[in-house]
Amino acid sequence: MIIKKDLKNNNLDKLYKELNELLLTRFNIRIQFYNNKLKQVHVIKENRRDIARIKTIISMKKSIN
Repeated sequence: MIIKKDLKNNNLDKLYKELNELLLTRFNIRIQFYNNKLKQVHVIKENRRDIARIKTIISMKKSIN
């Protein structure tokens, strides 16, 4: 789980980098899920929420600039 305070202090480049990493992680999690290799299913929900958090902060920073 990502802490919101840490994200707000990052610039847009770091946020986009983190977003890309989470999207790649989501892809890998989904592959594991469909192959029945994923033991902890709650990781899908956490990853989805982390992506939403980062997208929200990116849009907030864009609207300020």
